[in-house]
Amino acid sequence: MSRAARKGPLSSLRVVEFSGLGPAPLAGQLLADLGADVITVDRKAAPADPSDINRRGKRSVVVNLKTPEGIAAGRALIASADVLIEGFRPGVMERLGLGPTNCSDKLIYGRMTGWGQTGPWAQTAGHDINYLALTGALHAMGSAGAPPVPPLNMVADYGGGTMFLLFGILSAVIERGVTGKGQVVDAAMVDGVPAMMGLIHGMLAQGTWTEERAANWLDGAAPFYRCYTCADGKFISVGALEPQFYAILLEKLGLPADLAASQNDRATWEARTAEFAAIFATRTRDDWAAHFNGTDACVAPVLSFSEAPDHPQMAARGNVVKVDAVLQSGRAPRFGATAPQMPSPPRGIGADTDAVLAELGLRLDRA
Repeated sequence: MSRAARKGPLSSLRVVEFSGLGPAPLAGQLLADLGADVITVDRKAAPADPSDINRRGKRSVVVNLKTPEGIAAGRALIASADVLIEGFRPGVMERLGLGPTNCSDKLIYGRMTGWGQTGPWAQTAGHDINYLALTGALHAMGSAGAPPVPPLNMVADYGGGTMFLLFGILSAVIERGVTGKGQVVDAAMVDGVPAMMGLIHGMLAQGTWTEERAANWLDGAAPFYRCYTCADGKFISVGALEPQFYAILLEKLGLPADLAASQNDRATWEARTAEFAAIFATRTRDDWAAHFNGTDACVAPVLSFSEAPDHPQMAARGNVVKVDAVLQSGRAPRFGATAPQMPSPPRGIGADTDAVLAELGLRLDRA
């Protein structure tokens, strides 16, 4: 899709994304979802893959950055862009001659890494679980007496990585509107995860959170904030933190109202959890979901990936869709005045090379 034909709040932006894995491609996808003209710079052409969801809505250019011609094309692409995204180890772009000092001072240069651009581990390989491990957050996840359990790769890669890269890029876009100058955005997962931990850090400071796993308010220890197994082996989630919601939970479970007085008494949690577990084990997940439907008890069924789109709330929002038979997210967030188009399927890698370079007045010699 041409830049002029795009719709959405970011349709004025052109983003050049140097292809990689994980958080940077998702950042590019989310920018494209909101209308940005995102052009990936790839190494090798390949057919379109509908399951490569992070490529949806993007255009793709294949250039060989090991040749002078490829570097010249890369520089021209960067010069045409408002934003650059790269997720290589520190120094890679500089060695290619494409580092921040080689670019316009109007460019917003987004750098996505796990450890950051500086520090003793900056050049070390790692993945979400490793970055999360250093922040203290992983230590808090899982059951007592067992190793910590990684929360997929949602927290470091995408929460501490993608979302803070986007936050940094869009903040820099706003500032450039004032100063006329771009800047480097150094987004590191080991920085982003602690930035999300204000509540936990606050409770640690107050002495209301301990470093013991599965012993706290939000880590599965509290009977009113955890999941339970139902009669069919499926699960139900309970999140009745506030007293008024906990009172409704007790009522719907057929338990005495006076149990509400001991909600936050940790000495009662183990026995109360066993009591709740015995009750939830008497009926199926969907029976319980129907029983609590429409109440403020903060109870919801735990759905599988394939079940999620069919839940009435999910279906009403249309937030999980199929594009070319591939299950994926819809648009997020929603906008009242500048609604983006629905996501388009991924294009072939390199499918837009000639068209994009022609826009820049370039042509690659393929001989």
